[in-house]
Amino acid sequence: MVTDAQPRGSSDTIGWNFDNTYARLPDVLFKKVMPAPVRAPRVSVLNLPLADELGLDLRTLSEQAAAALFAGQEIPDGAEPIAQAYAGHQYGGFTMLGDGRAILLGEQRTPDGHRFDIQLKGSGPTAFSRSGDGRAALGPMLREYIISEAMHALGIPTTRSLAVVTTGEPVYRGSPLRGAVLTRVAASHLRVGTFQYLAARRDEANLRILADYTIERHYPELVDVPQKYGKFLQAVANRQAALIAKWQLVGFIHGVMNTDNVAISGETIDYGPCAFMDAYHLETVFSSIDHAGRYAYGNQPNIAQWNLARFAETLLPLLDTNENAAVEIAMAELNQFPATFEAYWLAGMRKKLGFQTDEAEDAELIRSFLDWMQATQADFTNTFRDLSTNDGLTGDSYRDEAFRVWHTRWQNRLGREGGPNTSTYTLMRMVNPFVIPRNHRVEEALSAAVDRDDLSVMHQLLAALTSPYEGNADFTMYRDAPPPSQCGYRTYCGT
Repeated sequence: MVTDAQPRGSSDTIGWNFDNTYARLPDVLFKKVMPAPVRAPRVSVLNLPLADELGLDLRTLSEQAAAALFAGQEIPDGAEPIAQAYAGHQYGGFTMLGDGRAILLGEQRTPDGHRFDIQLKGSGPTAFSRSGDGRAALGPMLREYIISEAMHALGIPTTRSLAVVTTGEPVYRGSPLRGAVLTRVAASHLRVGTFQYLAARRDEANLRILADYTIERHYPELVDVPQKYGKFLQAVANRQAALIAKWQLVGFIHGVMNTDNVAISGETIDYGPCAFMDAYHLETVFSSIDHAGRYAYGNQPNIAQWNLARFAETLLPLLDTNENAAVEIAMAELNQFPATFEAYWLAGMRKKLGFQTDEAEDAELIRSFLDWMQATQADFTNTFRDLSTNDGLTGDSYRDEAFRVWHTRWQNRLGREGGPNTSTYTLMRMVNPFVIPRNHRVEEALSAAVDRDDLSVMHQLLAALTSPYEGNADFTMYRDAPPPSQCGYRTYCGT
């Protein structure tokens, strides 16, 4: 039970090293809050390798102590629990928001000097909950655990999950569901929406404080440069371009690219209605509420630029005292985004196809391949992986005449680099995953965990996803596309 006098127990001996710089910012940016008491916390999963990276020795904790810790029932020494304020454009509409069901415990300093936010998600109501209960259900929390760890293994910047615990209490989302709390680890939870919150309040003084803080935390090389706020916008845009390109290269669809889900650090944040694409199609959408396809796979780069434009709007008072001059600075940076994204995407696609040099015709060759994939509903992940082998292409789709024409062009292109060889295919396999979190496999794992309290299916899936490029024959089952009966897959935000 959480009380005003927080119990100090064995969790304080595991290596906590909090230094909570965000909690020292102006208090307009947050509200102090304590996690709500829960009836019977129990550990579902602990991420011991991540704990080791954070300098935390969870192996010394009893299961009961770990459950109490990650359910927010014991607050470790040095933690300063707060809920952060932010705003956001959600599906294009602006609203004032904040952490309605998340509590930032503090910032853990790792043994190598890095800083990470430790946040409890689903830990009860806050000042920003409005009519919400501040709780979370087990299924969506395990989903975030699975997908965020898969993204990390794929080499994509992401928040990660340290633990999921059940609360022993139901949450109600139309029907009663098992309550749970996820512990999220992030470089920070600074968002485009954080800046929008202060901009909407016309609080220029605190906006400057926030910008300086963010630069020092995430872009320290810009602290003393001239016109640093313009360079800050440029740096954030560059990281977003690199991030979205990585999403596109593995067929990841975020599903809810609202501005409050755009991390200034350049990490993927908020795994709600996300999913991975099976058959390649630019209009692929999984979210049950994205009826117009605003956040479809092919639209993600455009939305990223739109979100950055909203970020640029918040920085206008800092870019120049003359509004017209500030707008010119912002537009100059924003107009570079398509070319920056294209450069990252094209470089990644060249690697996926084994090219080690650049040719002007590469973009057309790549897009003609993707056009064939879309026309034939080819599996995005498996097709690229098949190209990465030197055993021949044996599937029926590879007998298609259009593919054979393209394949000859591709082989000729490789020939201008000395021809395809073992090292070419080896390099390709390093960037074309053997397995991804197939949606039907994720659902199998969640169903087993939630309905039968069987976590073994999830752990088997995680074992495959931890080494996605290796091509382990034991994990071949995870390559299979879903059966036709499961091709109408839909995801939900889990709020």
